[in-house]
Amino acid sequence: MNTVISTPCGEIKGSAADGVIAFKGIRYATAERWAYPVITEKWNGVYDATSYGNCSYQPRAFYNEEENPGKIFYYNEFRKGETYTYDEDCLFLNIWTPEDASESSRMPVLVYIHGGGFTGGCGHEKHFDGPVWAKKGVVAVTINYRLGPMGFACLPELKEEAGHTGNYGLFDQIAALKWVKKNISAFGGDGEKITVMGQSAGAMSVQHLCQSDLTDGLFRSAVMSSGVGMGSFMTSAPEKNYEFWKEVMAKTGAANLSEFRKISPEVLFREWKNLKGGMMSASPVKDGILIKEKALPKNIPYMIGSTSHDIAPAFLHPMTRKWGTKNGAYVWHFERMLPGDDKGAWHSSDLWYWFGTLKNCWRPMTDKDYTLSDEMSSYLCSFVKNGNPNTDGLPYWQKCNSKKDVMIFGDKDTSAGKPDMAKLIKITLTNKPVGE
Repeated sequence: MNTVISTPCGEIKGSAADGVIAFKGIRYATAERWAYPVITEKWNGVYDATSYGNCSYQPRAFYNEEENPGKIFYYNEFRKGETYTYDEDCLFLNIWTPEDASESSRMPVLVYIHGGGFTGGCGHEKHFDGPVWAKKGVVAVTINYRLGPMGFACLPELKEEAGHTGNYGLFDQIAALKWVKKNISAFGGDGEKITVMGQSAGAMSVQHLCQSDLTDGLFRSAVMSSGVGMGSFMTSAPEKNYEFWKEVMAKTGAANLSEFRKISPEVLFREWKNLKGGMMSASPVKDGILIKEKALPKNIPYMIGSTSHDIAPAFLHPMTRKWGTKNGAYVWHFERMLPGDDKGAWHSSDLWYWFGTLKNCWRPMTDKDYTLSDEMSSYLCSFVKNGNPNTDGLPYWQKCNSKKDVMIFGDKDTSAGKPDMAKLIKITLTNKPVGE
């Protein structure tokens, strides 16, 4: 594949390295503040996709992470030494595809939605930078979407304006999926063979997308890590958030919606942060359009799991397994004790292994880590290709029908089994999860 290719939107230039071409910072949509996204249809000239695009504004845009002890763990793990730009103009995605791919390749596609509590993160932190999937026959896509008050504010004035309010960040995700479906053939992918994957808030996002009729036909399978089952009880009606967002508006000094839209991002985030009561103040809502009451998940293949030192693992693993049994999913449990510290298999630690980006990590990774990552990414890519993770040379993985039908990725050889609930209970009671 040339580094300059033609797409339905126009020509685009990427950068090639080690048999893979990366197309970074592709604008998939635009959106004014608290307006729903408009998908990119055309651009002028040759689009330069050789560097990453802007991230959504988020709390870390306004302070130095190195000077904030409460945030230092994830900073050291995923962002130390990197530079990020933040802007309201942030609807960009990234694509990695084999250098010899062509429109006739029609490879399956994996679209990844990052986590971060709906308030942080982006699609090009260190662990996402250069997924191994393209070398295993899968076109890789990561995306940015609007976060915090930019992505999840709810106001009656906004409902009057558009017919519904909230979930701007989730609508961004849908816009990205639509753009990929329409354009990915130019990058060697097949728009009919898309899998969507997410972790933490990204997994909650994926679950919402899997339960929405707005996404019918946009993907054919889904992967959720450390978040499946949580989204349903963490959403409320938009009206329950109106009072909170009215107070945020007042604190910024804005007298009406027009003035509120002009408030600087720094002031908006400061007043939101001063008032916010946790993630619920900037998270998905049951808007009756994208998220409806008692919506059921699509009847598609699922792969789901969590980690042993996750957030409340004694609750998260059984919830994950129960959801998996009910929906015929392939369930995993990640319990590799990552080298370099004593934090265990912490929340998000499995991402290094799924993406196969261990070389980007500061940790003294061993042959065992590289072998485990190769196994996990091979299972994942087989699932994307076939709706089934099983592949030659790896232990057989069956759908979850009992507590023993869980694929365990850890310090021992990969095998199906039953995670140690006594250990998970002890971890939940005694271990303080690393914090974002």
